[in-house]
Amino acid sequence: MKKVSLLPHFLRTAGQLTSMAAWQTGRLFHKAAASALEAIQEVLRAEIKKGNQQLVVDFLTNKALPAARALLLERMAARLLVRIGLRGVLASSVVGWILPFVLEQMMKVGHKTGVFEKIRTHSTVQDSLRRLDELKLAVWKRLAPDHGTSAELLDDDTELPRQLPS
Repeated sequence: MKKVSLLPHFLRTAGQLTSMAAWQTGRLFHKAAASALEAIQEVLRAEIKKGNQQLVVDFLTNKALPAARALLLERMAARLLVRIGLRGVLASSVVGWILPFVLEQMMKVGHKTGVFEKIRTHSTVQDSLRRLDELKLAVWKRLAPDHGTSAELLDDDTELPRQLPS
């Protein structure tokens, strides 16, 4: 009788060859996403400090000129490559999937919270930088939803709260 597997053979063997559990790859994803978010923030903050607030808003709302968009994406990719510390094709692959994912989440959160309109209306650099930091925190909460839940690991002898009778 043939054994039926829920996972395709190549996925099962890839998991066995890398010897990584699901929780380990989750940590690596969080690290890659945090690095991508930091790289994006650095580039956008530098542009706002130069006085290019409109370029940042146009980039995040997908209205920027193709040349400006390509230049910003190239800068973000270069900073991310330096941050993750990988080389060659593996680094290109990681940057190729994590950077667009984080940017997409940033755009979704920005539209949902109305940060882009707030950056447009406030012309001061400090206020725009503060809004960009708020956007970063909102995106991180979306990428890592369990962050800051205040869950605690209790000792074995800790007295548990009484349960209500049902």
